[in-house]
Order: sequence, then C-alpha cells, then structure tokens
Amino acid sequence: MMYCVKCRTKREGKDAQAVTMKNGKQATKAVCEVCGTLLKLPKVYSLSLQT
Repeated sequence: MMYCVKCRTKREGKDAQAVTMKNGKQATKAVCEVCGTLLKLPKVYSLSLQT
C-alpha cells in the first residue's frame, strides 16, 4: 500500500514497476487507482543487528 497525497489515504497502486531514483536508490512507482496520481514508495532495507 502506498500513500496518495491527493486522496490523503493509503491506496493500492496499479501498474506498479521498479525504478531507480535520481540518487541511485531503488523505489516502486505506481498510479493511484482512484485519482490517477503518481505514487512512489522508496524501498527500505532493515539492518540486522550484529552482537
């Protein structure tokens, strides 16, 4: 689920595809099913704690 700033709620995106942003990081790009606004979701990687 991605947050749509136009609808102000979390929505499912259609036509989702993996893209690389200008800073070189990976993200997912999709279109809001309700209003058609472009949605982007950066991929967040969890770091494992080493003890």
